[in-house]
Amino acid sequence: MRAHRPVSATHSGSRRRSIFGEFPSGSRPFYAIRVAEQSPGLVGDDQDIVVKEEEEEDEQEGASSDDRTIANVKADLYQAVQGINRGVFGVPSAKKSEIEALVKLLESQNPTPEPTLNLDKVNGWWKLVYSTITILGSKRTKLGLRNFITLGDFLQIIDVEEAKAVNVIKFNARGFNFLNGELKIEASFKIASKSRVDIKYDSSTITPDKLMNVFKQNYDLLLGIFNPEGWLEITYLDDSMRIGRDDKGNLFILERSEAT
Repeated sequence: MRAHRPVSATHSGSRRRSIFGEFPSGSRPFYAIRVAEQSPGLVGDDQDIVVKEEEEEDEQEGASSDDRTIANVKADLYQAVQGINRGVFGVPSAKKSEIEALVKLLESQNPTPEPTLNLDKVNGWWKLVYSTITILGSKRTKLGLRNFITLGDFLQIIDVEEAKAVNVIKFNARGFNFLNGELKIEASFKIASKSRVDIKYDSSTITPDKLMNVFKQNYDLLLGIFNPEGWLEITYLDDSMRIGRDDKGNLFILERSEAT
């Protein structure tokens, strides 16, 4: 048997040439192998069999989305939650899926896998940037959240030493010369595992009294939406962001905030 002779393409300007003619630059070269004798499984003497060269793996192109840095994923997540009012009035399913996928990427790279053993990172002020808790349909109408009342910041203050958490939901009532007020819900918590806390509702108030009069008829409805009682799994925690999932299937994304 004669030795196999590889025939390779050569460069010419911006085009490459092979034994089959020219092909544009950027295309992968290939090699033709001349078969001198008939062998079992091959057809015909001297028939050219074209074998494509395997493409070399490019580490950058082959890198999966899971390899993105935490900073990059967080930047994408902040971009994804822009303009949706924390998700409180619902978001399209595609947007919800996008956010969920980014959250799972962060959870898979959680730098604090045992957060209840590092509660100093949890202590202090936080602001909600997104949650899957929604106020839709008749609930939104009954609470006056279509035109009459607008929602401000959702804040959370955690006191680790006292094992207390306070949720504050800010409101603005247009019908009362843009009266500002808030719903404050106080709760206590205890560690249930290395990543979970059990939460017990303690009390709630709405101030000022004029705003309480607005919500009085539907106060149980309002409290039912924002009552934190149950358990909360802290699935991601770093110095500036906290992500949690509760026993009702809700997702919460919070960022570190300054005291107000």
